[in-house]
Amino acid sequence: MTRLVLTRRLKARLGQTASLRTRLTPSRPFRARIKLAGVPLSSRRRAEHLMGMPQAAQRWTAEMVRALPDDGKRYEVVAGELFVTPAPSFDHQRAVLCLLLRVVPYVNAHGLGYALMSPADIEFDQETLVQPDLFLAPRVEGRRPRRWSEVKSLLLAVEVLSPSTARADRTVKRRLFQRVGVPEYWIVDVEARLVERWRPGDERPEVLTERLVWRPDSAAPPLEIDLPQLFAEILEE
Repeated sequence: MTRLVLTRRLKARLGQTASLRTRLTPSRPFRARIKLAGVPLSSRRRAEHLMGMPQAAQRWTAEMVRALPDDGKRYEVVAGELFVTPAPSFDHQRAVLCLLLRVVPYVNAHGLGYALMSPADIEFDQETLVQPDLFLAPRVEGRRPRRWSEVKSLLLAVEVLSPSTARADRTVKRRLFQRVGVPEYWIVDVEARLVERWRPGDERPEVLTERLVWRPDSAAPPLEIDLPQLFAEILEE
């Protein structure tokens, strides 16, 4: 009799364990979440947000962005919001190069500053650090900048559109460059074969499809870029 009672109790205990295991096993896949002090924390890394999807849960600083690992992505922060851009496409990089080859000789010939391309760390304030695809940095007290921290203004900023950056290039970064007084901001749309030109006071861009004329110094002749020729060179047509 005692052995029978023990056997029944053991089966009942095993049944409770199996029931508990069933309740703990999810019926479908789910993302693990951890609760700390009543706040749910996702197991996904906080920094993995594509350009155009700002990280709003935490205010980032330029110093924090510089401390992120070098993993081939571009990390930028605008007004405390973190933006992450995946590695650029082949056409994107070719567009930057073809444009740079036109801008650099002109800038050097007239001593206008330093035309460069990303990666770079242009810090406008403690919570704003960007890496324009192409930009023109002025001299610092008559000399070339020795470090990125000395570059506090730009004479030109250029972004080449890609699917992951279009929204931020046309809104967040455009407003930033207008706010800090960058004289010209160009958005290059290779697919549409046009350039959007923005100046600080513009509410709408000047859309250029045939010719881009840039004259940063009234004492120097303008740089003229044939846009159909530029896009044909980028796409090797």
